[in-house]
This record gives sequence, C-alpha cells and structure tokens, in this order.
Amino acid sequence: MTALRTVTVDGFPVHVFESGAGPAVLMLHGSGPGTTGSGAWAATAQALGASWRVLAPDQAGFGRTPVPAGSRGGLRLWTEQAAGLMDALGVEHYAVVGHSMGGAVALALAAARPEQVSRVVAVSTMGAPGAPLSADLDAIWAAPAGPPGARDMLSRLVLDQALVTDAAVETRAAAMRAGAAAFASLFPPPRARWADDLTLSTQTLAAIRAPVLLVHGADDRVTPLATSTLPLLEHLADVRLHVLGRCGHVPAIEHPHEFRQLLSGFLRRDSRH
Repeated sequence: MTALRTVTVDGFPVHVFESGAGPAVLMLHGSGPGTTGSGAWAATAQALGASWRVLAPDQAGFGRTPVPAGSRGGLRLWTEQAAGLMDALGVEHYAVVGHSMGGAVALALAAARPEQVSRVVAVSTMGAPGAPLSADLDAIWAAPAGPPGARDMLSRLVLDQALVTDAAVETRAAAMRAGAAAFASLFPPPRARWADDLTLSTQTLAAIRAPVLLVHGADDRVTPLATSTLPLLEHLADVRLHVLGRCGHVPAIEHPHEFRQLLSGFLRRDSRH
C-alpha cells in the first residue's frame, strides 16, 4: 500500500507519503529547495518492502505542507510538527530516519520524545555543536528555481556527476518552482543563522537514549564528515558510525543498495517494535 494523505497537526495540514504496514518508521527529508517527503524517500521505502509502515511527511515550508501563520520554520517547529504528526496518527513507538536537516530534527525528536522514539538513523546530518555553514550548503539554500539552479544544486549533492542527468534536473527544477514562494521564507541571508538554528545543544544530545546510527559520505561537501558527524560521537550515549567511501551528501541515491542494507539491518534490531 502506498498513499499520499493530509493529516491535521495542531490545526495545520501536513502532507504525508505513507507506504507499507508494520513497525512505524518516520522519515524526514533534508532542506534543499524542491525537496519533499516522497521525493526523498519513496525509492527507499519501496526497497524496504511492505513490512514497515513508512511515513514521510513534507515538513513545514516544503512540498504541500505550508508554514503555519506567524512562524518562519526552524528546528523547533519541524520537531514539534513531527511529534504532533505521530500523535495525530496514534503511533506510540517509532524509529526516525532523517537526512541532513531531517537528521537534526530526528535527533531533536529523540531527545524530546524518549518514550516514543526507539531508534534514530541520521544521514549526512546537521545538528552537531559548532558545525559551520558550508559554502556548498549556503549555495544550495540560495539556488534559484529553474534548471540552472537545479543543476548546480544537484552537482553539489553528489560525488558522481553522472547522476546529474537532464531528467533529474528537470524534475528538481519543477519541484523548486512549485515551492519557491514558501522556500524563500525559510533560509534568507545571512544564512549562517539558520545553520545555527539547526544546531543541537550538548544537553539535548546527552538526553538521547535511543540507539543512533550515523551514516555519512566521506566526500560530503554539504555537511562535511569532520565537522558534521564526527563531533556527535562524543555526545551520544549509544552511537555507531558508518562512513561510505566515494559518496557525497546523499547515500540513499549514491549507494542505494548498501544504504538500504544498513537501514534495514539497524531497524530490525529494534526489540521494541
């Protein structure tokens, strides 16, 4: 079963891609313009099979989920919205998988909801204390809607430039144009403050009790391994790290088979599901 649905969370609509049945896995996308829950995670969800209930929302300001009136977005909103979504769906225990910005949200959610979040997979994650805004992430947040901006953004996301096909560029350009107005409000310059907003305190990281799997590409220029993931190792109580060689910012696309094996193996060890 695969479905697109809208769930009301705290009075506001959240658009959700849902697939499969069984233990729940909340999958949170990153922050690039044109990103959506289904666009980021549908292929991974399909590969995981029907034995997991995958829930991949468009976070506020992305896809078809608007930013609530009076809000700008940011870590607090995205974390509260993710928790509220699972509450609205009546899901009491779930694993969380997050990519880049979504990784920071996943870690924050695990700290805020220790009784609900059973496992965390943070991929190419943001959130590490002191991590600076990289030049590549700055450029991605500033990418103009349309094919040139889409091509430049995709070229920064992956190491293997053969993946930046004309079809991929056109698909992302269309998604960027569709969400341009909402995205413009999320990361206006100066952009370093929005990277700071996604930084987790050492106290928040210490509060995470769920087992955490960190997955990172050795050649990631958007959230570099040395500043984005390695510092997390000293702050998380139960953590393991897998580094993929010859991989940029999106392991799910660049090394899909190995990434899915890592993901399914880690999730299957969850005794609470």
